[in-house]
Formats: sequence, structure tokens, C-alpha cells
Amino acid sequence: MSAAANGQRARGPRPTSARRVAFDVLRAVQVDDAYANLLLPARIRRAGLSARDAAFATELTYGSIRMLGRYDAIVGIASGRRVENIESDVLDVMRLGTHQLLGMRTPTHAAVSATVELAREVGARRATGFVNAVLRKVAARTDDEWDAAITEGRGGDALLATRWSHPTWVVSALRDALAAERSRDELAALLAADNVAPRVQLAALPGLATAEDVATASAHHADADADADADAGADVPTDGVDGPDGGPAADDASGTVPPVRTPEDTLPVSPTGIRGVSGDPARVPGVAARRLRVQDEGSQLAALALSRSSAVRAGERWLDMCAGPGGKAALLAAEAAVGGAHLVANELVPARAGLVRKALAGFGDGVTVVEGDGRRFGRDGAGVLFDRVLLDAPCTGLGALRRRPEARWRKQPEDVPELAALQAELLDAAVRVLAPGGTLAYVTCSPHLAETRGQVDAVLERHPGVLEQLDTAGVVRAVAVRDPQVADGPVAQLWPHRIGTDAMFVALFRRVG
Repeated sequence: MSAAANGQRARGPRPTSARRVAFDVLRAVQVDDAYANLLLPARIRRAGLSARDAAFATELTYGSIRMLGRYDAIVGIASGRRVENIESDVLDVMRLGTHQLLGMRTPTHAAVSATVELAREVGARRATGFVNAVLRKVAARTDDEWDAAITEGRGGDALLATRWSHPTWVVSALRDALAAERSRDELAALLAADNVAPRVQLAALPGLATAEDVATASAHHADADADADADAGADVPTDGVDGPDGGPAADDASGTVPPVRTPEDTLPVSPTGIRGVSGDPARVPGVAARRLRVQDEGSQLAALALSRSSAVRAGERWLDMCAGPGGKAALLAAEAAVGGAHLVANELVPARAGLVRKALAGFGDGVTVVEGDGRRFGRDGAGVLFDRVLLDAPCTGLGALRRRPEARWRKQPEDVPELAALQAELLDAAVRVLAPGGTLAYVTCSPHLAETRGQVDAVLERHPGVLEQLDTAGVVRAVAVRDPQVADGPVAQLWPHRIGTDAMFVALFRRVG
């Protein structure tokens, strides 16, 4: 007899919850080395989540990954076990529950019961009692009380690493980078900024974006912020998803107060920048038409420092040596088109070269995309020379931890020497194909000294009398529409806690002759 004949209603498959989406992405990041920023949007679309549930899943995923080190310390105390001895799927469930309790505005009963149900749903039924008990212990203390518990007996960088959920070696590297410009007392503010969900930033492509595009994007920002304010009492963490970009420095290196939002945080620093677009940027008409691009303003300033370091002469040849996935290449292509220059965009990885072609579609004969190892340029002592070269070098990515939260847990100090060697070889190739009088921009999304100032000093030593340093800080200040807060000198290091951008490093050189 059919279910209908029994008066029963046939049930369809259970819809995927926001918490299940977050769990699946967290597991993929842990097990498969997936990238959350690439996987999460696809999982949200597949699950058909509403805008509110998508915002919840986004904050739950990114927040749990960012704070993984801190939450593991808390779970270890609450469970009375070393986290290494807790089954990995159960640990991921409890990380999600802990973030709801301490990092979001989810009521205790909802966070605990929903997380226990999640454990049951993902096949960890055996551990539901354990999960329930641990999360109730987590909920019994405030975040400040847990901070005191997990940092007890710690000092220096180890304390900061636990408090702000960064590996100790990363904390030490960031301390050194700040110390290089006599700003060591800003370390706590920088670490706190790394843990704040970044707002979407857009680039208005010169010569393509219209005033209407910019106005519409800004209106989308205002409307979305109004919606977020209206939802301020809801469980969905709209303020966490669209949180502040940064703020003033802490008074000391162990400060417990995170950066405070200032009015300037909503103002762009890049002349092509649009700040604070909330929700899905694909719904912004200018983005859909590809006249606006999603791009951090630090990346915009890095590209514009090259293109606007001097007046462009028609017929110039430009090279983007490591162009994937194509964000800076698109901005350079737009600048080149306005000035009558031609851009060659090179990418080693075929899949990323495909992304570059997609990013540059519509620029016509003004761009050429090529594939290959950037170190090959100029090896035969002949070939085309370029008037401007952008080397956006592969790096540890320690300057983009807000946007790529898993990077802090994947990179190891042993990775730095190998990357530094590659960066040096790419720099030598860039010098080989730089025309006399041409400009080279060396860029990383890492402030690590071995990848930044160390590379600058080394390339000048390897090529004496060939390169001269430009006043990069002065160029960046001239390009920016408000103070980029970079230290004086021949290099420019941007910081998220100062201006709400990724920690991009830029050094400009000119070939003598």
C-alpha cells in the first residue's frame, strides 16, 4: 500500500542546513587542502541557502577557520583531552559550536542543540553526549574568561599566538615586519585585524566603469548596510560578516582590545576603489557587466603604483609576469588601454591562465596572454624588452590572512626559504627584460622580511649599477586618494589595521640608462 494510501505525506530529501555547509567546507579544508573562498560559494549555491543562511554559513566557516587555534585551546580545556586525541570530525563539529557560542550571537541553547544535531547528522552519533557536555562547559565561561584560561602561563609571542589565533612563527614574522618601520607596538592591532571579516572592495576599471556604475555600487552598499542594521537583533551575524576593516594601534604588544572602527574605514584609499559592498557583489550591475571587479584596494594600489609612477607613452610594452588569477592584470590592462600601451600577461599554471584570459576578455588586441614559467624571460639574452614590469611574486600570503583564513595554518616557516629562492629568480628574470629607463614593481601579499625588504636588498646587490630604487612610498601616497599610512622610504608596506587593505608590499625600481 502506498504512503499516500496510508494518508502519509511522502518526504523529500532533507534540505542542507547552513551549519552542514560550514561543516562540509571545514572538513574539505582540513582533509583535502581545499580553499574556503573557492569552495564555500559553490556549496552555498548547491544548498540553495537564503541570503541570511548564506551569511550565517559564511561567518561560521571563516570564523571557525580563523579562530581554529584559539578554539582548539578552549576545547582542550573544556574536554580535558588533548585535541590531537579527539576524532577529527568530532573536533570540527565542536569548533563550529564554539564559534557560535563565543564568536557569534547565537543563543546557548540554539548553538548547543543544533551542534549536537549536526554531530548526529554527519555520522558522529557516538559522540553526541561528548559534544553536548563540552559545549555546555564552553558556554559556562565568557570569552574573556576563556582568554585568561588559555593564556595562563604564556608570555611573549606564544601568548599573542594563542590569544589572536595565529601560529607563533607568524606572530614573530609580523612583529619583525612592523619593527622594520619602528611600529612594533601595533602588533596586537594587526593580529586583531587579521581576525575581522573583510568587507568586499571593488575596482572601477579606468576607461570602462561609468559614474553610474560607481553610484549604483555605492547605493548597493548603503542599502545592504541598512538591511544589516535592521537585522541587528537576529542570530545571523551580519555585523560579523561585514565587520570593521581595522583601526588604530593598540597601546602595547599584548593588548586585548581589538581595533575600533573609524569613519575613514568606509572611505576608499585607492582612486579606483569602492568600499563596503555588502551581500553578493555579482548582483551589482557594474560587476555583472565586468566594468567593476572584486579586488582588494591594496592590490589596486600595487598595480597603480606601477602604471602611474610616471606618464605613460603610447606604444609602451608592459609585462605582468605572474598574472593569475588576473585581478591586477585587468586593472593594468585598463590603464594600458587608456595610455595606449600593450600588456603581456604571463601565467605558469594552465588553469590560472584560463582565469587570466577570462579576466582580460574584452580588452582585444591591447593584451596578450601567454603561458610559461616567468623565470624563462630574457634567458637567451635577446627578445622583447618591457617598459613596465609587474612581478606579483608567489609568496606565503601572510598579508591576506583575513581573506584566506586557512593560509595561516598551512604555511610553515620551512616554506619561506623555498619561496624566497623562487622570488629571487623571478626578480632576476624581470631585470633581464626591463628596458633602459623602464620601471619594475616587485609586489607580494606578504610582509615577511625575507620576502620583502630582504629581496629588495639582495636584488640590488646582484645587479649593482643596473637598478635604482624609486620613492615607492611617495608614489603610493600620490596615487592614493587618502593617506595610505605607509612609512617613509623606498618601499611601501600597507597594513590592514591602518587602512583596511591586505598587507601588500610594493618596491619600485628603475633600470639605469
